[in-house]
Amino acid sequence: MSKNYEAHPMSFVHPEAQIGEGVKVGPFCVVGANVTIGDGCNLISNVVIDGHTKIGKNNTFFQFCSIGAAPQDNSYKGEPTETIIGDNNTFREYVSVHRGTLKQDKKTIIGSNSLFMAYCHIAHDCTLGNNLTFANSVNLAGHVVIGDRVIIGGNTGISQFVTLGRGAYIGGASGIDRDIPQFCAAYGNRIKLKGINIIGLKRQGHSKEVVSEVVDFFRTMETSALAPRAFVNHPEYMDEYKNNPVISEIAEFIKKSEIGIAPFMQG
Repeated sequence: MSKNYEAHPMSFVHPEAQIGEGVKVGPFCVVGANVTIGDGCNLISNVVIDGHTKIGKNNTFFQFCSIGAAPQDNSYKGEPTETIIGDNNTFREYVSVHRGTLKQDKKTIIGSNSLFMAYCHIAHDCTLGNNLTFANSVNLAGHVVIGDRVIIGGNTGISQFVTLGRGAYIGGASGIDRDIPQFCAAYGNRIKLKGINIIGLKRQGHSKEVVSEVVDFFRTMETSALAPRAFVNHPEYMDEYKNNPVISEIAEFIKKSEIGIAPFMQG
């Protein structure tokens, strides 16, 4: 354990915890024995980090965050499952992240460079990518998978085993019980596909031609008499899009979806 970190005298850092260089532990924090905290992290105050938790560099945890706590799952019997967090994330007030269970890979994983606003909850066995933005009170049930650069509006709930493809944009107060393909925009309770996240595609450097073709693909699939899985498996509809990498990625996502794709918004 590095000696070059600051801990407020009103906090408890277990002597077996691994604390990196330049870490700041504010007042009334608790850091457990099996916790590793990377260089430059900042625990503002009243933060609890427990369990077998590994945290990367330069993360900030605002007051009353709970990281690595036992999952809210009746099958969990105290097994040494893990919570793994990358670098440069911000966890605002009252964010909670629970460790994994034996039901999956024994890990809850969060990537890097993301913002989790106040009152967000990330349940057991979730796998989150990089560069995410979760507005206030986004709640993930267990086993949810979120791709890179997803934006989720506030007061959104996501059911177990749902996958959100990279670049998806979710409107606020949505209830998500089906998968959302890459770069799709969706909202509502229950969730429905509304269109393509054009801004997200442009930010990723895709050309105007690629973006226009993705929009055309979405609209054609939406108006087709076929279900999305049948549509993407139909060569007659897909041949003209075979050279578009984004469409190919979306098509593969739809083919592999186990719980099904959200329906299209009508009107």
